[in-house]
Amino acid sequence: MGNARLQSIHVHPVKAFRGLALPEAEVEPWGLAGDRRWVLMDDGGKVVTQRQQPRLAPAVAELLPGGGVRLSAPGMESLTVPVPRPSGTVPVEIFRDKVEGVLAEGKAAHAWCSAYLGIDVRLVHMDDPAARRPVDPRYALPGETVSFADGFPLLLTSAASLDALNSLIAQGDHAHEGPLPMNRFRPNMVVAGTAAWAEDDWSLVSIGEVTFRVAKACGRCVVTTTDQATADRGREPLHTLGRHRRIDGRLVFGQNLVPRSRGTIRVGDPVTVLE
Repeated sequence: MGNARLQSIHVHPVKAFRGLALPEAEVEPWGLAGDRRWVLMDDGGKVVTQRQQPRLAPAVAELLPGGGVRLSAPGMESLTVPVPRPSGTVPVEIFRDKVEGVLAEGKAAHAWCSAYLGIDVRLVHMDDPAARRPVDPRYALPGETVSFADGFPLLLTSAASLDALNSLIAQGDHAHEGPLPMNRFRPNMVVAGTAAWAEDDWSLVSIGEVTFRVAKACGRCVVTTTDQATADRGREPLHTLGRHRRIDGRLVFGQNLVPRSRGTIRVGDPVTVLE
């Protein structure tokens, strides 16, 4: 672990849109600054992700100063969406959680997203992540909160583990689908210089000036089978994870983290396992 380094940093300003690579990012208690503070919901109030709409994969939300976003997607004119002014909230159902958020102002953002997907959706902003959504109490410490991410503030993956997984895919029934890029797993942080699967055994880790608690391994879903450039779906990596990485009934890749402190992380920062 002496040479372990932070290889890349990624934020997803609108949940399920394409990830953006950054040279550095601020770590807030609920995740990286700007990460998954926006989400789409359907006409029934439920979150819309690549699980239901793989066409979200090539859509881009550029993070703007102050937390607004500039939306772009194939065949669409770009649209700038500011952070909505304080107003009443609406409930968003994200898996088992009901989370309050603020609708984007006006009709333009809702119309843009609906036109792109061909279904009625609305764009919602999380105004106060410190108060809106606690981390799953089965894995949380008191007071820990999360944005519109699946369940935890940050997701860490390992370059060595992806290499190992791609080696297993190459030996399997769907070798033609590999090797897979890391963006299939939509991480916030990618580390290099570790042994494959070393992250399975971490419980406390520092990256640069920030310390993180490792909450649990990340169970993977159909989104990982979605080509993030074309939105096409295949069988991998779930087929191979099912044969080689089934832990506690889940197909796992990567680790969910909760920050223990605030600070800035930068590409190239040392990664140190504390426990």
